[in-house]
Amino acid sequence: MKYVGAHVSIAGGAATAPARAKDIGANAFGMFTKNQRQWRAKPLSDDEVARFHSGLAEAGICGEHVVVHDGYLINIGNPDPEKRLKSLTALADEAGRVERLGLTLLNFHPGSGMGMMDERETIKLIAEGVNTVLAGSKSAVLLIESTAGQGAHVGYRFEHLASLIELIEPTDRIGVCIDTCHIFAAGYDLRTDKSYERTMSAFDSIVGFARLRAVHLNDAKIEFESRRDRHESLGEGHLGWTPFELIMNDPRFDSIPMILETPQPDRWKTEIGRLFSFVDSATNDDRA
Repeated sequence: MKYVGAHVSIAGGAATAPARAKDIGANAFGMFTKNQRQWRAKPLSDDEVARFHSGLAEAGICGEHVVVHDGYLINIGNPDPEKRLKSLTALADEAGRVERLGLTLLNFHPGSGMGMMDERETIKLIAEGVNTVLAGSKSAVLLIESTAGQGAHVGYRFEHLASLIELIEPTDRIGVCIDTCHIFAAGYDLRTDKSYERTMSAFDSIVGFARLRAVHLNDAKIEFESRRDRHESLGEGHLGWTPFELIMNDPRFDSIPMILETPQPDRWKTEIGRLFSFVDSATNDDRA
């Protein structure tokens, strides 16, 4: 069964997110738990947590299909000790907020060495940071998001993701989130049946589908292997609809929350409906 949604707004509080997901026909969703461009936020109140859970129940969405995204300011690969500590503190707080909401999945961008370290050193520093956050939290599962490789950011090769996982403990609390725009920009093609299978086979052999816990579904405004992160509405970019039809009919993506981050929220309901239309009717009829 496929679980598809979008990264919905939390304007008015985190408790408002499930209803927004329900309104667009989603059975999964992504969200922030606070303003993504601020370091600090007030703690989640008991009332907001209770309303969030009521909202999930009313929307018919399970917590395991909710993916929280960390704040955009966080970079645990920064070699500057003061700035890195600030990022580690913020990521630990994000993990705590995920657990406070009774959720599990926390997606984060691996980070950048800011041009002051090579990729191997950056990966090691990021892994050390993740280990610190996991040691100070209880149940949150951190998901390393594949990147486009813009600037000095690591995570644009499947080998980077595998190297990070090898350095992180406990292994059952680390996973991966593939972003279709990012991997395309990084040089992994998805536009034909053959190129799609080559990419997915490479991911499976290097990282493993057992590590895949979430997906970001985005078309790409930029050209193949551009190493630039520019999302586009589904079917309107350089990827086209083919990769998304293939994903929706690929059993390796069953039970995994797949989240739209496309740039026009008013199209999300239509995009979600189109995605579900690709699924065999028997499977689609079972959708919650």
